[in-house]
Amino acid sequence: MQNISGLLTLHVTRVIIRLTFEEVLVMQKKLTVTIDEEVYEGLRTVIGPRKISRFIEDLVRPHVVKKDMYAAYKEMAADQIRESEALERAEGTIGDLGDEER
Repeated sequence: MQNISGLLTLHVTRVIIRLTFEEVLVMQKKLTVTIDEEVYEGLRTVIGPRKISRFIEDLVRPHVVKKDMYAAYKEMAADQIRESEALERAEGTIGDLGDEER
């Protein structure tokens, strides 16, 4: 606040905060798996109790769940070596077209 010649001047700053929440509904199913006792004890020892389900899910997921296409393309685009090789191949084929008979 500033007081100039008997006038009161207020400086008001307007702040807008916008929050976006993305709700993700995750459904889980209970699965009973029979494994050897030695394997189970190894899982409890190495992975830890109450972490076995997550460990198994992380191992199995890539084999049974398709990747989101957008995420897969984004991941491929981030690979600079792959992208430069793909560009080189694509540009190399342009010259081949000029050599073809019509």
